[in-house]
Amino acid sequence: MHVNDVITSIYASFNTRQINAALEYFHEDVEWPNGWKGGVIQGKEAVSEYWSLQWKEIDPIVTPESIEMLEDGRIRVHVHQVVKDLTGTVIFDGVLDHIYTFRKGLVEKMEIA
Repeated sequence: MHVNDVITSIYASFNTRQINAALEYFHEDVEWPNGWKGGVIQGKEAVSEYWSLQWKEIDPIVTPESIEMLEDGRIRVHVHQVVKDLTGTVIFDGVLDHIYTFRKGLVEKMEIA
């Protein structure tokens, strides 16, 4: 599968709350930013727990707008992110860059830029 297809699948799975489908593309020891409360999460199980807890308090939708290969081999995904509280009030609506590092076709690390 092409990296653009992998990225698109990850975001589609995240937005439809299909954790296991998204995690299929993650390295077992993935490093993932805790964009909600700060810090870094390590491992697929920790990401699953993080997302599950997050979705009990907020409703984020993250849509990739462009995908670009960087000179160092990482992938930059320019995203539009809308985060609502559980009553539907928008608490964030903006654009960010997510920077992915892949190893052997799996996400090894994601950073928020």
